[in-house]
Amino acid sequence: MDQRRIFEFLTERMAAGKRCVLVTVLAVQGSAMRNPGTHMAVCGDGSFVGSLSGGCIENAVVAEACEALTAGQPRIVRFGAGSPYLDIRLPCGGGLDIHFQPLADEVIARECLAAIDARQPYTVAFRGQGAECIAGWHPAPFNPADGTASFGHFPQARLMLVGHGEGVSALALLARALALDVAVLTPDERALERLQGLGFPVAQLVRTTDTALLHSDPWTAIVFLFHDHDWEIALLRRAFELPHFYIGAMGGRRANAARCEALLAAGVSASAVATLHAPIGLFHSSRDPDTLALSALAEIVRVYQDTDFGAALG
Repeated sequence: MDQRRIFEFLTERMAAGKRCVLVTVLAVQGSAMRNPGTHMAVCGDGSFVGSLSGGCIENAVVAEACEALTAGQPRIVRFGAGSPYLDIRLPCGGGLDIHFQPLADEVIARECLAAIDARQPYTVAFRGQGAECIAGWHPAPFNPADGTASFGHFPQARLMLVGHGEGVSALALLARALALDVAVLTPDERALERLQGLGFPVAQLVRTTDTALLHSDPWTAIVFLFHDHDWEIALLRRAFELPHFYIGAMGGRRANAARCEALLAAGVSASAVATLHAPIGLFHSSRDPDTLALSALAEIVRVYQDTDFGAALG
């Protein structure tokens, strides 16, 4: 979920005349903290954004990136198991093949950033001496014989929060801390004023039938945080019709049983109702807003990471 920061860093530094390197994990042997396709951005002055481990190899990666800049050529270096760097080891015992791509300009960074801002899948591909951003999701594994690879990226998780009370503000602020996109629908004037003042996109719900205010994409989690569950049914029914990877609702098991009966009576299919995450969160009986927000966001991130968007989108 740090793609935006990486490509913003590259765009800004290169626009200021700095030389930069796009660093990418090509392949993983054994256990490692980050997966293939993980990026890191390194500037020639030694500053960087992103991480490829828990801090085990970042200094060595920055040094290698600066050497690639000096040479003016991309390179692939093994770190960890099987590496020529005998003094650099990953505690997990794994190995990483890492690609260092000196960038001639900020074009690829701008194109990746544009796709991120448009919430569109994109692919970073390595071919020969260069790297490019390709529209759409087109991953291909690393081929050691010719050094080619491509890594597809989906938009990060976005939260559509629908509800009232302190839980809405708590979840919005926690999601922002994780650099997630957040939008809010609420009939709660106090929450609306507070969140607007903090720069969140907020729309006011006036009626339970204001379903046209809901908007989403396949990478959106729609989260219902109503204490008054009479607000929910028409909005939930519409939410199930929209693209999403997660729908969750606050409330205890008894409230959820009544909710599910009302959804079925409103024409929502049993298979759709069965996908509803309720009571919301990884750990239930969360009474205070901050703990509820943590529980809900942990569940949302887990579901996002477990979702095969490639299969879902065909």
